[in-house]
Amino acid sequence: MRIKRLFLIVLSLFAALSLFGEEAVHILQRGETIYSVARLYGVSPQAVLDRNGIRDATTVQAGRRLLIPAVAGKGSGGAAYGEYRVERGNTLFSIARRYGISLTELLELNGLAENYALKEGEKLRVPAQSGPQAPSKTASQGAGVPGPEVSGTQPAGQKPAVSAQPAIKPDPALRWPINARDLSYMSGKLSGVMITGEKSEPVRSLTQGTVVSAVPYRGFGRVAIVQVADGYLYVYGGCETLSVKEGDRVGPGTELGKLGIDAKSAKPRLFFLVYRRNNPVDPAKAPRA
Repeated sequence: MRIKRLFLIVLSLFAALSLFGEEAVHILQRGETIYSVARLYGVSPQAVLDRNGIRDATTVQAGRRLLIPAVAGKGSGGAAYGEYRVERGNTLFSIARRYGISLTELLELNGLAENYALKEGEKLRVPAQSGPQAPSKTASQGAGVPGPEVSGTQPAGQKPAVSAQPAIKPDPALRWPINARDLSYMSGKLSGVMITGEKSEPVRSLTQGTVVSAVPYRGFGRVAIVQVADGYLYVYGGCETLSVKEGDRVGPGTELGKLGIDAKSAKPRLFFLVYRRNNPVDPAKAPRA
């Protein structure tokens, strides 16, 4: 359960920092309230309560995943819904991505638990605003997760609020996912390193593990998350293409994808993060192999 919760937290961090959707996702921290979170995002407390189906704000506990309504745009009021018939190979996550909503929202729309087993042919309630997004070949090949096309090169001005400390030369004795020319530690809400390499060079797994997510996030290109033993998650972002899909087993040296260009720096740059049991780990000190 700990690694599952950690996986959701990592995905939430990317979702909150990206421009992939119209809503942010916030994990309620100890000491926070619905009202303090609402002020943080500039929305009304009632909008947060309504968006998450919460009747009593005093019952919400730390660790709760909250959907934060967009300040501007379509918002969530007056949304229309339709039905989706489950097909062979569908997962709750892939259906949520197909309709541009979060997994939590899909579960809440249908009153389902996270471990619910889909049945081929059953009908799910889904947004009907514009129908499902057509899967892009690059994003969906092997990933099994249809969704909007998001290039590894993002338009200027759409970069999330993540900055880099001064670049340093990596230890030549330490193995990295790419042939590291230099690296910078991240400043901001994400903890990890940005590694400069060569465009289209292979991004390789440092460990043995299972791919638990392989999807695009605006501002981070395509991102592969690998679950490793003992509560670790390894996050490889900035890929132009991915070579793996959710559920794949990988080992040290397995190619996860090809490195893309970071729009903010205009350099081939990998976003590499490691978490263990809800806490960020210095990628230089994370286990290899």
